[in-house]
Amino acid sequence: MSANKAEVVQTLVGMITEVLGEEDFGIEASTPFREGGLEFQSIQFIALAELIQEHWVDIDFVSWLTGKELTEVLALRVGDVADFIVASS
Repeated sequence: MSANKAEVVQTLVGMITEVLGEEDFGIEASTPFREGGLEFQSIQFIALAELIQEHWVDIDFVSWLTGKELTEVLALRVGDVADFIVASS
């Protein structure tokens, strides 16, 4: 099943909202997970990774994420994750 980026971003927004326990506050593809954005902590990345793996069982999000340098992880935006999911599905 292939997905388009807009659909994936919308699904990710729902997952992020679930992880943060807050309503959607303008999350879009350009929203950063860390500074100036969602201010995600490590445990929140883990929770999001679990939701992503449950939803898109045929992709290996955890390997993709752990293969990144720390600076790359800190610079991730919602759209970067969506691009990976689209490219992998």
